[in-house]
Amino acid sequence: MKGIILAGGTGTRLRPMTNIINKHLLPVGTYPMIHYAICKMAEAGITQLMLVTGKQSAGLYTEYIGSGKPWGVQVSYGIQDEAGGIAHALGIAESFVRPGEKLLVLLGDNLFEDSLKQAADEFQRVKGGAHVFLKKVPDPERYGVAELADGRIIRIVEKPDNSPSHYAVTGIYLYDSNVFDVIRSLKPSMRGELEITDVNNAYAAAGKLSYSMLSGWWTDAGTHRSLMEAGVRLMGGEQP
Repeated sequence: MKGIILAGGTGTRLRPMTNIINKHLLPVGTYPMIHYAICKMAEAGITQLMLVTGKQSAGLYTEYIGSGKPWGVQVSYGIQDEAGGIAHALGIAESFVRPGEKLLVLLGDNLFEDSLKQAADEFQRVKGGAHVFLKKVPDPERYGVAELADGRIIRIVEKPDNSPSHYAVTGIYLYDSNVFDVIRSLKPSMRGELEITDVNNAYAAAGKLSYSMLSGWWTDAGTHRSLMEAGVRLMGGEQP
């Protein structure tokens, strides 16, 4: 299984800090935010990673992460020349993944407590499809939200006014290598981007989207408040 960490984006909700540095390099507790995503990949037993980021910050990432040796992993780098959405960023990693391989995808601003090893191991044994991780939240209107029925995801609704549930789709995904075919079939959204929700809904429509619930704490660390709260949890060097 390959690991893909997506660390691009403009970080508009974290300005003015992100006017000078990519948000995934902001400090959270003792380490830069990106540190924890690599730790989670290594903990899950994944040793070959690709980090996809914008060209403005690539040098800072290579300076901090290097080859990935401190984590016991090998890190390659992919460059997203301009913002095109999460699905577009994932598509950049296509050459890194061989046909038939599975992949674990993390959005670099997702900080969480649960280990992903069991889910990753189980996904390796299934024939294919996709798997998302859900978390019950009090403010589902901020997220993509899963509509559930009969133990499966019917669809995912992005930032709904009338939410079908309180289960947010976190930025943690498992895919088979067919995900790149799905990405190529997408049309840009109203924002002009390729949306990861459309990828997941394509799998849901085909009956190939499974899910599990995160039991520990989770945050997307995309706002000043959530970044502060994550820093308090992780202060002192403890791992998420």
